[in-house]
Amino acid sequence: MSSNLALKLREGTKKAHTMAENTGFIACFLRGTVEKNSYRKLVANLYFVYAAMEEAMHNLKDHPVMGKMYFPELDRKESLEQDLAYYYGANWREEVQPSAATQAYVAQINKVAQEDPEKLIAHLYTRYIGDLSGGQILKKIAVNAMGLNEGEGTNFYAFPKIADEKEFKTMYRGTLDSLPVSEEKGDAIVEEANDAFHHNMNMFQELEGNLIKAIGVQLFSLLTRRRSRGSTEAVAQS
Repeated sequence: MSSNLALKLREGTKKAHTMAENTGFIACFLRGTVEKNSYRKLVANLYFVYAAMEEAMHNLKDHPVMGKMYFPELDRKESLEQDLAYYYGANWREEVQPSAATQAYVAQINKVAQEDPEKLIAHLYTRYIGDLSGGQILKKIAVNAMGLNEGEGTNFYAFPKIADEKEFKTMYRGTLDSLPVSEEKGDAIVEEANDAFHHNMNMFQELEGNLIKAIGVQLFSLLTRRRSRGSTEAVAQS
């Protein structure tokens, strides 16, 4: 019996997805304006988020439900470490720390992992499906906007252990649908996914100050004036 969890998550998070893509930082990013200092802070914040998620999933790999969602080929922690070494240098561990919004995000991941593990599915879905869907778009923008060479500072977007990303997403959604979760639990997971999107939005909004300082209020206002359905959201539905 299918839980239709993949469809519930997709439909139930559409509004939050659009809101996240319409934050000033992401709106500028999608329009080709990426400022290196704020971007490397985003990479640092994501490192702490993925470290928390992946440690939790490693601990839950034998869990009757969460074990089915354990796909180490999705892990981003190592790729983010490579990117941090590029942006901050060999001593990056001494240079980076989680922002206030990131600390709140990580605390929520740790909380659900301990108290209600199935809700962790919401955080996995929000980040990994987004990475697989919009990642290549964002990588191309980042390379062009920051003048990066191929493979420099963009390891986060590369999934060398996944041969066909579209095929993998289909399999991942099929796995979500096969999970033995009740209607009530499914609704709770969707609610948690919307919360995860808001944690991401808070992280993005923290970075806007650095971005505005770098590009100026006028350009920031121009780039963020036209709010619309995000381009990576359209890809995420495929």
